[in-house]
Amino acid sequence: MTQGMQSSRAVMILPSPPDGVLDGSRHLYAVRVYYEDTDLSGITYHANYLRWFERARSDLLRLLAIDQRAAIEAGEGAWAVAEVNLKYIKPARLDDDIVITTTCTELGAASCRMHQVANRLGSAGPEPLCEARLRVGFISLEGRPRRQPAKWQAAFAKFMNSEG
Repeated sequence: MTQGMQSSRAVMILPSPPDGVLDGSRHLYAVRVYYEDTDLSGITYHANYLRWFERARSDLLRLLAIDQRAAIEAGEGAWAVAEVNLKYIKPARLDDDIVITTTCTELGAASCRMHQVANRLGSAGPEPLCEARLRVGFISLEGRPRRQPAKWQAAFAKFMNSEG
């Protein structure tokens, strides 16, 4: 290897996966509509909204220092979607920039209710495309509801009560 190649490797910057950002009591997570997300007409396939919403929720948990993997590996339990209601408003199209906004609307001992909206970003401001209302519960590894860890409940309570 030449000296120049070694130098370029030493300073190579690697990208990180997106985490989104906390904006008070909202989590904002950006996605882009790629060809693989669409059908032949260039419109986003309906199930992709579920994937985008799941990614946004997972990254929200990471930002709240909630370690799902550690809880599973320790046998404590896991998060599971108990209910979801989607309302499709307008289609997302190839190359659209989308921001998923997530809020926690209700917090219980074993579950929380969340609201998520996929908004297209445009010159006229955010345009709602799809909305989800859901309940996510903490369950044992056998699938039974259980109280979420106190640390997790405190993180959600702090997030819910944050100001923008």
